[in-house]
Amino acid sequence: MADVAAIFKAYDVRGVVPDELDEAVARATGAAFVEVLDVLAGPGAVVIGYDMRPSSPGLAAAFAEGVTSTGVDVIDIGLASTDQLYFASGRLQLPGAMFTASHNPAKYNGIKMCRAGASPVGSESGLRDIADLVAKTLIDGLSPVPVPGHVRRKELLTAYADHLNDLVGLTGIRPLKVVVDAGNGMGGHTVPAVFATGPVEILPLYFELDGNFPNHEANPLDPKNLVDLQAKVRETGADLGLAFDGDADRCFVVDEKGDAISPSAITGAVAVRELAKHPGSIVLHNLITSKAVPELIAEHGGVPVRTRVGHSNIKQKMAETDAVFGGEHSAHYYFRDFWRADTGMLAALHVLAALGEQDKPASELFSVYERYVASGELNSQVADAAATVAAIEDTYGDREGITVDHLDGLTIDAGEWWFNVRASNTEPLLRLNVEAGDAATMERVRDEVLALITGAPVEEKN
Repeated sequence: MADVAAIFKAYDVRGVVPDELDEAVARATGAAFVEVLDVLAGPGAVVIGYDMRPSSPGLAAAFAEGVTSTGVDVIDIGLASTDQLYFASGRLQLPGAMFTASHNPAKYNGIKMCRAGASPVGSESGLRDIADLVAKTLIDGLSPVPVPGHVRRKELLTAYADHLNDLVGLTGIRPLKVVVDAGNGMGGHTVPAVFATGPVEILPLYFELDGNFPNHEANPLDPKNLVDLQAKVRETGADLGLAFDGDADRCFVVDEKGDAISPSAITGAVAVRELAKHPGSIVLHNLITSKAVPELIAEHGGVPVRTRVGHSNIKQKMAETDAVFGGEHSAHYYFRDFWRADTGMLAALHVLAALGEQDKPASELFSVYERYVASGELNSQVADAAATVAAIEDTYGDREGITVDHLDGLTIDAGEWWFNVRASNTEPLLRLNVEAGDAATMERVRDEVLALITGAPVEEKN
């Protein structure tokens, strides 16, 4: 029997198919989802989408069986990106489930769930209760009602594309040539629809939907998976390059030279655009984004609010504050106009609009949003994360000029540099992010903290 506790993570379900996640688990999850969210008494239906992984259609169908066994109907939107599923949940005002393992390797699959209006379901907002009920159902079996619900198909790709283009139109910009690497993921499904008209010429890379990822992993956060995009941008003289992850809810950007533009810079650029439309608004940024982000928000008349990492935290804070936009270091971008959900495609439209509304190349345009030098996220395996973090705080916490906070893990801020260490929710890892005003300082602090984490001596640099 599946180890339910192991595959129900902080924000979603994720596991190896079929060893950890199979159709029996999906079926039980569908029934539990209805009960925990009280769907029968509320919206009366659930919307389901799935990605291009070979196991996704079968898992989605099993989940639908679990839902309909309770008497609740299913709206099946078929192949979809995760943000397309969020669009469906928002447009139809229905709870939803998306079958995807995002950027994970081919052997994985998973389920991302939301309430009506794309409101998140995380460990503190129903996911833990669903897991408990799934474990019970796998032992006791389903208890189907006499009259099951029905499944019907609904095509929403066109409406999704129209909604995005209504939010950020590109008809008035200068012509642009853009390379898009879909990584054999769902960007190959959504990009042609979103860019069906307008002055943007798309040069496609790996648009064939293939959940075995024959070209490279659909994880643009890893620099090695950007190499093909960067080469194609340089080869074709394109104005920009975009890379989407497997479920196409995150978007990464490279400039006309093939150099990566950090998600923090994109967050800053989009924040400035949203503040121009909504002056004085609140904009969220997680605590790993560059210090430049809150500076830019404040400089353009907005109110920066710092949050913990993770989509459930961001979406909850957006609802509490009515923030117009939120961005994360991992290239998740959240929009009030998109039911506070994350959509890399809408961020991409903002980037193209910003570039096409003026004549500078991307490298020059976005350089103003890159003020500091960052390490990127560095992961280290540790035996005792809590003890390691405590030792780091003991080392830095009493130094003059240092501020310490525990909003999410441990953040040490010295003014001219800062770092954060956070324990992974799912693995015995510590995640380190360092930022400073110059490369030498960043590297010095990075190496000092890594030495504390790994126990290795700090190498002297000549």
